[in-house]
Amino acid sequence: MERTLVQIALFGLLLALVTTLPNKDDWDIYSFHINSTVTSRYATTVITSRVANRMDESKEIEFHVRIPKNAFISKFKMLIDGQEYDGVVKAKEQAQQQYTEAVSRGQSAGIVSSVGRTLEEFKTSVTVAAHKKVTFELTYEELLKRKLGKYELQIHARPMQPVKDFKVDVYIHEKASIDFIKVKGGLSTKALANAITKTHADKQAWVHFYPTEDQQKTCDSCGDQGMNGDLVIVYDVNRDTSLGDIKRSAGYFVHHFAPSSLPRIPKNVVFVIDQSGSMYGRKIQQTRIALIHILNDLAEDDFFGLFTFDSSIFHWKRELVQANKENLDSAKKFAQDIETRGATDINRAVLEGARMLNAHPREGSASILILLTDGDPTTGVTNLETIQSNVRGVIADKFPLYCLGFGFDVNFEFLEKMSLQNNGAARRIYEDSDADLQLKGFYEEVATPLLTDVTMIYAGATNLTQTNFSQYYNGSEIVVAGQITDNDIETFSPQVVAISRNTSMVFSDTNTGESTGTVSDSHIQRVWAYLTVKQLLEKELQFSGPEKENVKKEALELSLKYSFVTPLTSMVVTKPLGENTEVLYKPKEGATPQAQQPPAGSALFADFNDYDDLVDDPIFRVESTAVLQEELISDKSTAAHPGFDSLSTVVAHGKVQETATTVPLIHRFLLKTETRSLPLCFDVTGDVRLKLLHHPNRELSVNGELDSVAYGGFKRIVIHFKADLHIEVDTQRITVREGQTMTQHTGQDLITAGSLTVIRRDKEIDVAAGDTRMVILIHKRGDKEFIWPVLRQKPSDNNISGILALKPAVYEEMHHTPSTKLKIKDQEIDVTRSNAVDYSIVSALTLDCWFMSAESALQRRLDDFIVTQL
Repeated sequence: MERTLVQIALFGLLLALVTTLPNKDDWDIYSFHINSTVTSRYATTVITSRVANRMDESKEIEFHVRIPKNAFISKFKMLIDGQEYDGVVKAKEQAQQQYTEAVSRGQSAGIVSSVGRTLEEFKTSVTVAAHKKVTFELTYEELLKRKLGKYELQIHARPMQPVKDFKVDVYIHEKASIDFIKVKGGLSTKALANAITKTHADKQAWVHFYPTEDQQKTCDSCGDQGMNGDLVIVYDVNRDTSLGDIKRSAGYFVHHFAPSSLPRIPKNVVFVIDQSGSMYGRKIQQTRIALIHILNDLAEDDFFGLFTFDSSIFHWKRELVQANKENLDSAKKFAQDIETRGATDINRAVLEGARMLNAHPREGSASILILLTDGDPTTGVTNLETIQSNVRGVIADKFPLYCLGFGFDVNFEFLEKMSLQNNGAARRIYEDSDADLQLKGFYEEVATPLLTDVTMIYAGATNLTQTNFSQYYNGSEIVVAGQITDNDIETFSPQVVAISRNTSMVFSDTNTGESTGTVSDSHIQRVWAYLTVKQLLEKELQFSGPEKENVKKEALELSLKYSFVTPLTSMVVTKPLGENTEVLYKPKEGATPQAQQPPAGSALFADFNDYDDLVDDPIFRVESTAVLQEELISDKSTAAHPGFDSLSTVVAHGKVQETATTVPLIHRFLLKTETRSLPLCFDVTGDVRLKLLHHPNRELSVNGELDSVAYGGFKRIVIHFKADLHIEVDTQRITVREGQTMTQHTGQDLITAGSLTVIRRDKEIDVAAGDTRMVILIHKRGDKEFIWPVLRQKPSDNNISGILALKPAVYEEMHHTPSTKLKIKDQEIDVTRSNAVDYSIVSALTLDCWFMSAESALQRRLDDFIVTQL
């Protein structure tokens, strides 16, 4: 038996892209899910793409993934013909040997290439038999980095065709509590903005992106081939001037340190600008623009220097001067007049910049050296190791060096190594229309030092990640992880010592140092492993000789232990083949594999009758279940459809009498707010039928019947679309009546009826009709199951009514003793503090709320939402 080896050599995450071949007539992506969970800034994202070959012959289907360079892939698998084929991370040399052997036999292999500013790209493919299916699943991990006061989780989607079952679910949990959360990116514009829902509840937040097929064609870069763009979730956590946020579990800890409200430290900064001939044209134009913007941002108590270089040095002034108006105006004129010429003497330039800073010691300030170049050293000292040694000697750990490499002609590894050796970092500036904004954005990250000489001290801990930092900047964050010695929490004592202006500061208090639960045990350990591997790889770049080999060995061992795909490892997916099955294709060396017709008779047969057991659905869902609308439309005649009750037996009212309670049955509803204020809650008494959604322009109405479970949900929900399409949903089945035809569905097949689609998954039913998308969640209370509707995609038309169409509650809290009153519109309402279960999430939560009558919460009679028939 032969074995097909699919090698995935991927270097490093937050963003992902799954595509397949763009001929929709040949195959169909019938499901495309991205599920991202962020816990304490550590993001784990799972992308699941399910593809069916709709043709009468075998077809090759390509899996195409782009991942951020800062991420580690930790899992990849294919599900084919009922079998799961998992990737195994191996040392690169070992994987390369298997890869080479497979390629020499003409078997299939993956390939990685760099693409764009932050991405690496992987492609592989599989041949799928006629009318069969394949599922690809990718998992990757990343520690989100705080920049300019926020974290960003970026998701890129380009399925290459509209997908019926497309969704993105993001869940964020921060014990420090979430300060704000926003959604931006190209996929949050135009009609697609209506497909985004977000909920923020103190320490948790949820974002859902559920575009319909029509909406997937409407963004700026969308079209008949579906979406092509980014969804970016932006957030920050609450923080103070204390020691920060420390989490401990199972012998490991992670410490997030980002004190706020500290005074800024005046800075001394020298800008070293390459004006050699290769900077000619747009590069130097954008550099001039960026420099002028940056000079405008300098504070008056800052001192600065500026010069350009080619084979010689051209000073604006030979010493640092204060950033007053006169000096800034002069410096801006110098920047405006920069012209390109000559060769590139990087050694001389950096040494001169360091000399200027060393000649201007200033107590209570922070010094920064910034180099911008687009090429290799071509004159003067050109040996890279000699330059690095010279620079390290003159800087001598007194200040950081930041290197900005413009374009792709620059030796970026040389700049990166030189920066890391001097407590700085390197950044590539891409030759694009926004290069000046890239330069300015980088400067803003280091523009406001708050602390210098930061030392993180952890008594009772070992195997620590980096603990010494030359500077801490406003809007950034220092993260340290390690192992607690002998898992002894009692002896573990963290402390931070740093300089703020002229004052030595000690941070030693914390209010978030509690041990976490078992759910986070492996999470904190993986954060430690991620950080450790990242920093070992940086050291491996800096070191040479035995030191280099030692850190490389340690990084490799950790990468293998935690299944991280790094520059030292590769992932190998091995698939056993039948004796008569040929392998796929052989990619050319150094090129992206192209789709090739496999040899006659070759196929990887996929046979999925259902996809219920392929991949667990995302754990977290949330959405506003009720919102307050100015003018609701009540039309019982169109909301109720006589005759549909015959499709399923109505649960008799006598069933309520079978329960032990002797009081009327109560169901509690939440009416959420757009702010962080407490939601409103109200009770609905009895086994009643409610109008959930009525959209007359779309001829769509949705009604629901409450169940016989106290504080439960709905027993069944009926959807009416156009004149002759009716769909009933309960916990067991989906019943469809189209004209005179009635069918029942209990599996997880995709149901299409006219322009309405229904997809049943493990604990939810997804319904899409035009620009409306609703999810019906299945919950359990005791031994009773019930359902709960959530509107994921509200119609763009405002002419809608029903419980699900309500607008967010808006109120003013009035503190009157002895009772509390809320002012809604012009009415003061007595309320009591209570709680309610939020069933709009898969894992239901109990929330505090302000309890009032249904009429007060809805601002109209409850009878307006009751229908006589489903």
